[in-house]
Amino acid sequence: MANEQELNELAAQLRKPHGEQGIEVASMMNETNQKMTHHAIDLLKIGPDENVLELGHGNCGHLSYLFSQQKDSTYYGLEIAELMTKEAQRINRDFINRGRASFQLYDGVNIPFSTDYFNKIFTVNTIYFWTDPAALFVELYRVTKPNGIVNITFAQRDFMEKLPFTPFGFELYDTNKVISLVEQSAFKVGDVQSLNEQVKSKTGDLVTREFTTVTLHK
Repeated sequence: MANEQELNELAAQLRKPHGEQGIEVASMMNETNQKMTHHAIDLLKIGPDENVLELGHGNCGHLSYLFSQQKDSTYYGLEIAELMTKEAQRINRDFINRGRASFQLYDGVNIPFSTDYFNKIFTVNTIYFWTDPAALFVELYRVTKPNGIVNITFAQRDFMEKLPFTPFGFELYDTNKVISLVEQSAFKVGDVQSLNEQVKSKTGDLVTREFTTVTLHK
């Protein structure tokens, strides 16, 4: 069983991967979050020539899946972790060279794009680490085009609170808590879809994870 210091370090890596271990953690997250990420992307229903933004893309091993849904879209990724920006750039060099994708750092709140820029925005497993949700929603609303949508995908509190590392800096959510957060913003809540999946926990056991995508409309 991991001790408190090890759990604290794992939590810090999940929040902001760094160093040699960060690359391993990012690879593991890409694998274990695949179904959640695909769910978020599928529900975007990306159209041709749309601008798509992802917050907290990790190593972005899922970009080819996104482009398989709509090859004429353009992807933009924002990360708080410098290591993840570099890893995503390394893994997706071909898409970058073709002008299909770009990755950059941001501070977790201020989105460095102009108003009404994105048709579709999504984020998977980042909400637990948002430092200022109200300010981030203002920014998300600003950069979303009229009639654009934002998908927030997260694992439910009932699952997350069973994990040994979530006491270390995670803010846990259920659907009602996310919706009440959204209702304080200018967005309207649209679709809410949940799925269950069997996943291997960070400690190696098979567990059932319930996750949800909440779709917001501008």
